[in-house]
Amino acid sequence: MSNASWQERLAAGDTSLKIHLLGIGGAGLGPIATVLQEMGYRVSGSDAAANERTQALAAAGVRVHPRQEAANLTGLPPEERPDVVLASSAVGPDNPERKAAAALNIPVVKRQAFLTPLLARRKVIAVAGTHGKSTTTGMIVKILRENGVPAGYIIGSDLPGFGMAQAGTSPWFVIEADEYDHMFLGLQPHVAVVTNVEWDHPDCYPTPSSFLRAFMQFVDRTAREGLIVSCRDDAGAEALRMYRATRGAWITYGLSPDADIQARDVEVGPDGGFQADVCWWDAPLGRLHLATPGVHNLLNGLAALAVARYCDVDATQALRSLADYPGVARRFEIKGEAGGVLVIDDYAHHPTEVRATLAAARARYPGRRIWAVFQPHTFSRTRSLLQEMADSFGDADRVIVTDIYAARERDDGSVDAAALVAASSHPAIHHIADLADVAAYLAGAVQPGDVVITLGAGTSYRIGEMVLERRGDGVTR
Repeated sequence: MSNASWQERLAAGDTSLKIHLLGIGGAGLGPIATVLQEMGYRVSGSDAAANERTQALAAAGVRVHPRQEAANLTGLPPEERPDVVLASSAVGPDNPERKAAAALNIPVVKRQAFLTPLLARRKVIAVAGTHGKSTTTGMIVKILRENGVPAGYIIGSDLPGFGMAQAGTSPWFVIEADEYDHMFLGLQPHVAVVTNVEWDHPDCYPTPSSFLRAFMQFVDRTAREGLIVSCRDDAGAEALRMYRATRGAWITYGLSPDADIQARDVEVGPDGGFQADVCWWDAPLGRLHLATPGVHNLLNGLAALAVARYCDVDATQALRSLADYPGVARRFEIKGEAGGVLVIDDYAHHPTEVRATLAAARARYPGRRIWAVFQPHTFSRTRSLLQEMADSFGDADRVIVTDIYAARERDDGSVDAAALVAASSHPAIHHIADLADVAAYLAGAVQPGDVVITLGAGTSYRIGEMVLERRGDGVTR
């Protein structure tokens, strides 16, 4: 296939294809690298910072460069140069390797263009939505893999016992369908799941309507013989359903009596988890037990059950798999307890996610003082959702806001953390810029029985780790 394009070779499974990943250690490309390596492709990559993912990939035989520089490509003999370069969304046009690839006439693409040929021979289950993608994807993966369906998968976070990715051997492939940078528009799902639709990523989608249009395009990519699963309780997902995509059947889930798959007689357990009777078109499926707290996770479980039934997994077995679902990393993850202070970390960085996480904490720890430690993520999101974010801390007793985590953006001076604090009516909110200073303050201010929840998609988790270290030897995890 020497005269075929890289897309044709990838779609055909030609494992002589050489693929180089820029940003191979990130949550977006690291799992793809794992899948490619397991499938037998010739994989290399680079990242500016080493981490557990780069170390694991190197141990598996992937050549990982510790720096991003032109020599990673120009230093190779022509026959060893990659056929295609897959670049992270965080890799800008001035990246030296990206420039070198262009000079060598090596195609440089992002995930949207790459995933179409990569998954061309698989039956794709794509899990989309502003919130709950990683959790729902992890639930589906656990159900399928534990019940005789060795599906491939890519999850945006680590699932204990499963990791973030495997190539799998069944036709099914489960993937977290990220809307950022239009990644999910490179997928051609057989099953499309939409957990919710709420405006986010204003740097990619300047208006709520542009965000909704992207989701319309996503569901329209579903196979005609396929299935679309969406949350009946979510206004955005319902707006999408009213649009009525022309492809596939449609099933809804939720607490609404109008949902096709419903949770009834819901009970909250002492640990903040849930029990509920699950019915499919009024036919009982069984009793759902979930240890993960929050109504949002109950809804995620219903979505996973809908997909499991479509894949012919027995309902009783699927419910059993969900009963001990451990949750993915950085989603209400208990980091430890020291000196009577419990530390939890959560990836929540959108107002709706912050509210849901704090509500779950309040339900699980009703008699304890809750500290919310929030690191705003990106200037564009903070600016566009400033008031919504300022109003999202109601279930916390104390709130600390750090400086904004810039991620891929530059500070244009239009917004800062102080503006977020000023917009909030919370009686006990204040700004501490530096993460180490936050940890030092907390270590002296918290009392036995307190719960500290770090919130954000950046580096806020480090605060909790520092608090645990500062509070001494009595750390339990």
